[in-house]
Amino acid sequence: MNQFSKQLLTVGEMASGVSLTVPVYRLKGNGQGPSVYIQANIHGAEVQGNAVIYQLLELLQQETLSGDITLVPYANPIASNHKNGEYTLGRFDPITGVNWNRMYHFDDSFITDFSLRHANSNIADIKSEFKQLMLDSIADKLDHNNYGLTTGCRIAYQLQQMAHQADIVLDLHTGPISSKHLYCPEILKNSASYFNVPHTILIPNSFDGAMDEATFCPWWSLTDAYHKLGRALNFEKESLTVELGSQELIDLDEALIDAQSILCYLQHKNVLLGNKYQPQNISRYACYLKDYKVYYSPMGGMVDYLAEFGKPLAAGEPLARILRMDNYGDGNALHYLTLDEDSLPILHFASASVHQGTQLYKLFTNYFTL
Repeated sequence: MNQFSKQLLTVGEMASGVSLTVPVYRLKGNGQGPSVYIQANIHGAEVQGNAVIYQLLELLQQETLSGDITLVPYANPIASNHKNGEYTLGRFDPITGVNWNRMYHFDDSFITDFSLRHANSNIADIKSEFKQLMLDSIADKLDHNNYGLTTGCRIAYQLQQMAHQADIVLDLHTGPISSKHLYCPEILKNSASYFNVPHTILIPNSFDGAMDEATFCPWWSLTDAYHKLGRALNFEKESLTVELGSQELIDLDEALIDAQSILCYLQHKNVLLGNKYQPQNISRYACYLKDYKVYYSPMGGMVDYLAEFGKPLAAGEPLARILRMDNYGDGNALHYLTLDEDSLPILHFASASVHQGTQLYKLFTNYFTL
């Protein structure tokens, strides 16, 4: 049984003075392997990650760990409690309107100067000092901001403080109605093959505010800076977003499968010892982020979603059909929607009732096998 600990991290306060707390679970390794940070439920309706963390805790306590693992379910207590009737909202901060997963911090202005100052330093010192620099930057934003922080930024920065201390970061999400898929940095393409996940979006070194970007962009940028100095360094830092299917659903049996998939990857990264977990022999498709397309509904109406996730959709085959009862009797009541290129559907809007311009589907184009 591994050394196990739990704490409640206070990440903010409500108007009534009640503290906003987040549970943090830690498992201690033997110090020989990479450290790991895993969080879930930054978006309120994306609850399956909490079930996966439960299954991970159950499984990990029976494993021999070479690296420390930190697990954070219910990462955003405001979002997970943001209900409207029977639905959980919680994708956007209700005060500012900003996506909860677009509030993390990354400043690349110091990277070139850092690489020049440490042009000849050994890699261990570079990793240690660069990590401390990022932690100091976050601490400064938390503790020395004269004009304060939004609720969302205060939560995000405290989560990011924990993430920056790890070598591997996994952010667990779900889509609306969705297949399982990964967001994986282009330079880590090989890592995607160790998850039992059929679809991977390969993303560039570009920061748009998300947790995965906030933790891999600094190290990728530092790697590029040293490459310009003639040094090929591998800092062995990885960060991925794992999309676990559809929102508003908990499935503990499926969560066990997802936890085993994550452990397969962590075993490959030498976080846990042994060879118990092996990647499944499945077809794995990928596309680059630029080829991950959003299809917006060309009209309003009631949608019958036809295209199946993970099944190649040939150009001209029906993606969906829209029912317009207002046209019945004096026009077309059914309208079929098609694309003029081959695609691979990944997720679709959660409701059958859509306005014109609703984000109807997300699809791979120009996809390939990993």
